[in-house]
Amino acid sequence: MSTPLYRLKAEFFKTLGHPVRIRVLELLSERDHAVSEMLNEVGVEPAHLSQQLAVLRRAGLVTARREGSTVHYTLADPGVAELLRVARTILTGVLAGQAELLADLRAAGGSGDDAPAEAPDDVADKAGDEAGDEAGDQNEDGSGG
Repeated sequence: MSTPLYRLKAEFFKTLGHPVRIRVLELLSERDHAVSEMLNEVGVEPAHLSQQLAVLRRAGLVTARREGSTVHYTLADPGVAELLRVARTILTGVLAGQAELLADLRAAGGSGDDAPAEAPDDVADKAGDEAGDEAGDQNEDGSGG
């Protein structure tokens, strides 16, 4: 029996699940790069970059060609660059939504996020004393305090 498409997709996305691999694919989305060029951009040890490039080669996402002693990499399919652009668009929307939610929470005030953290004992001591404090108005069983 053949492998279901959803499993193949999961394996594909696992391959993309490493920051160095994503950075390499971003660089290759712009143009072909020699390994030495990528080292400067990615900021990892040569052995680590080589290992990540091997994963991408085995997955069929990049191809290598040797020119003398230099190895150049290119994307195997321009769809990879498109996938990275779509991911950026999705993340931009998600982060914008989270920023909007955060702004709404801050505008509502009283969240306590801006207040310095208190020791658990201090919180417990104040819990029964503060009227209107949602956490302090309830006993363990959920009834009013």
